[in-house]
Amino acid sequence: MGRGFVLLVAFAAACPAMADEGRDLCPDRPGLGTPACTVEPGRIVFELGLADWTREQDGSERTDTILAGDALLRIGLTPSLEAQVGWTAIGHIRERDAALGTVRQRTRTGDVTLALRQNLRNPDGSGFSIAAMPYASLPTGGSGVGAGDWGAGLLVPIGIGAGPVSIGLTPHVDAAVDGDGDGRHLAYGTVAGVGFDLSDTVSVSTEISFTRDRDPAGHASEWLAGLSAGWQPDDDSQWDAGVNLGLNRDSPDFQLYAGYVRRF
Repeated sequence: MGRGFVLLVAFAAACPAMADEGRDLCPDRPGLGTPACTVEPGRIVFELGLADWTREQDGSERTDTILAGDALLRIGLTPSLEAQVGWTAIGHIRERDAALGTVRQRTRTGDVTLALRQNLRNPDGSGFSIAAMPYASLPTGGSGVGAGDWGAGLLVPIGIGAGPVSIGLTPHVDAAVDGDGDGRHLAYGTVAGVGFDLSDTVSVSTEISFTRDRDPAGHASEWLAGLSAGWQPDDDSQWDAGVNLGLNRDSPDFQLYAGYVRRF
């Protein structure tokens, strides 16, 4: 990861003349979906998950997953193309079985994710915007936090903006890693959401997500509902927080998270 990170930063720093000034900050976070906008050429957006807690209850077994330093680096390469590098610095998993009275804990780093986002219409995210985003995950993380094998997929973010209201749709298809960490299987789904600008600096969004996972160990359909908010104190930064709630047995009970975004 280190060498690729340095090369991407060096490329962006060497291209200030390419910078496309005047675009609004359009971060990936918060929320379940993915925007269709891309970063201006020659600029960098750094997004950081400060804290993330997910709880799952399955009978007498409860799993708590806490992530910190969930980082995403986005670099504008052309007016409509950006590169992304994502990595989770710390993941802590605590598994407790009330029936057996056992507790298992482990702390690991996460996998590295590489992606390209090619916008096909309106890269600033205004009006009707659409993009294609292939990605690949590399198995650099530890057991439990990392998937255990490489994965890949394609997202097609779509956005429609009309004044203070926006609609987002993110269908995806994935070669998801098997639950046992060896091999891949088909997963697919979509995220749909509505966003509202409450003021020039505050926005909120509501979303619903569906994923069909065809893991050989057992097929599952996950439904999530999300509510998130972002505050942009200036043109180049954002603070955010959100909550996701599981809507069926195949989904985590809930997820709470908060983060920060900075454009350079």
